[in-house]
Amino acid sequence: MMELVTPFLETLATLFIFAVGLVILLLVVVFIFDISQRKNAVLRNYPVVGHFRSIFSSLGEFFRQYFFAMDREEMPFNRAERDWVHKAANNADTTVAFGSTKNLSPTGTAIFANCPFPTLDEDAVETRPISIGEGFCKHPYTAKSLFNISGMSFGAISKPAVLALSNGARMAGCWYNTGEGGLSPYHLEGGADIVFQIGTAKYGVRDLDGNLSDEKLSELAAHKQVKMFEIKMSQGAKPGKGGILPGAKVTAQIAEIRGIGIGEDSISPNRHLDVASAGDLLDMIGRVRKVTGKPVGFKSVLGATDWLDDFFQEIGKRGAESAPDFITLDSGDGGTGAAPMPLLDNVGLTIKEMLPLLVDKLEQYNLRERVKVITSGKLITPSEVAWALCAGADFITSARGFMFSIGCIQALKCNKNTCPTGITTHNKRLQKGLDPKDKALKVANYVHNMNHAVEIIAHSCGVKEPRGLNREHVRIMQNNGRSVLMSELYPKI
Repeated sequence: MMELVTPFLETLATLFIFAVGLVILLLVVVFIFDISQRKNAVLRNYPVVGHFRSIFSSLGEFFRQYFFAMDREEMPFNRAERDWVHKAANNADTTVAFGSTKNLSPTGTAIFANCPFPTLDEDAVETRPISIGEGFCKHPYTAKSLFNISGMSFGAISKPAVLALSNGARMAGCWYNTGEGGLSPYHLEGGADIVFQIGTAKYGVRDLDGNLSDEKLSELAAHKQVKMFEIKMSQGAKPGKGGILPGAKVTAQIAEIRGIGIGEDSISPNRHLDVASAGDLLDMIGRVRKVTGKPVGFKSVLGATDWLDDFFQEIGKRGAESAPDFITLDSGDGGTGAAPMPLLDNVGLTIKEMLPLLVDKLEQYNLRERVKVITSGKLITPSEVAWALCAGADFITSARGFMFSIGCIQALKCNKNTCPTGITTHNKRLQKGLDPKDKALKVANYVHNMNHAVEIIAHSCGVKEPRGLNREHVRIMQNNGRSVLMSELYPKI
C-alpha cells in the first residue's frame, strides 16, 4: 500500500512546487510591468498590491449590499424595498415583526391618515378599470391594473427577460411598455397588452431617412395586442439626452429591429427632431392617433414647467380632441437606462414634487378628465403606489421593480453586457440563469400582491377601493416635525 501512496504524494508535492513557481513567476512579471508603466501612479508606486485597490473598489458595492448597509440606507433601492418585492414576487409572507425600521421623521415622508372605522372586507369593491382615449379615438383602451410595466427596450434587456415580463403581464392583466427599442417578437409572444413607445430615434416606426412612417405605424397598430402609443420626450435616467445602448449589446436581431449596424452604439437624438414646440407635439400626437386609431400620449420628466401652460393653452385653442390621451410623468431621480452621471444625479425634478403640480395644471385647464395621468419613478412598494394615487395619478408604472421581481440583485451593471442574472445581457451563458416561465409567474405575483397591498392601505383609510384615495388621505412630514395633509400643501384649484 505504501508503495502506491509514496509516488502519489511525490507527484502532489511536485505539482504544488510547480504551481507555487508559476505564481511567483507571474508576480515577478506583474511587478516588472507595474513598475515600468507610466499610466497608473498607484501601480507604479505600489506594484502588485496596487491591483487590490481596483478589485476591492469593484467588489465594494457587493460588500456594502450584503454586509454593511442598513436596511433603509442603501441607494438607489434599499434592502427593505428589495426584500418586499422579492417576497411579493415569490408569493411569500410579506409581514414583518417588532415594528417598522423606517424613519418617519424626515421632511417629505408620507404617512397615511387611517380612519377609526376602516372598510370591512365584505364592503370592499374591486378596483374600477379606467378607459383611456374614450370618445376621442377609434380604439380606446380600458386598463384594469393600477400597476403596470414601464418602458424597457429589447436590447437594454434580454430575450428571456422580455419573455418573462410579457408572459407575466398577460397573467396579471397589466400592460407592458416596449421602451424605445421597437416591437420584438418576444413582446408579442407573451400575449400581454402592449404600449408601444416611440423614442426620439423612432426605432420600429421610421422610414429609411429616419422620419416617422405612417405605413409602419399602421402595421404596428394592426396588432391587437398593441393598445396605445407613447411618444417619449425624456426619461428619468437622462432628461435632455436620448437613449444609449452600447454596441456590445447590439446583436444582429436588435440591429434589424432598430435599423442600425450590428455592434454599433445605438445613440438616440436628445429630442424628436420634428418636435420643437407645444404645437409640434400636439401635431405629432394627432398624426399618430389618426393613423393608428389608438390612444396616444407622451412621456416626460419635468424640470421647467412654464411650457405646460403654453401646451394646455394650445389645446384650449384647438379643442379637447387635440389633447394627449395620457401623460406619463417620469421622475428625475434615475431609471434603468445607461446615462451620464451629471444627468442621472442632477437634472429633472422628482415625482414627489411634480406629480401634484401636473395634476393641478390639468385641473386648472379643465383637462383632468380628458387626460389620464400615468406616473413612474422609484415607485416599487405599496406605500409609494398609494401615495401616487392620493396625489392624483390614474396608473403607476415601474421598470426597476419588475427587474427585481425577475431576479435583479442591483449589481449596477445594466449598461454593460455582464449582468449576472441574465436580465440586461445578451451573453447566452449568463441568460441561462433566467427561466422565462418561472420568472413570468413572479411578475404576475408581484402585480397581484402590489394591487392587494394598495387595497389594504385604501381600506385602512376608509375607502372601498384604491381609486377612492385622494389628498385628504395622506399627511406629509414637515421640517418642524409636524405633518400636514397633502391637500393643504396642494389645495385643489
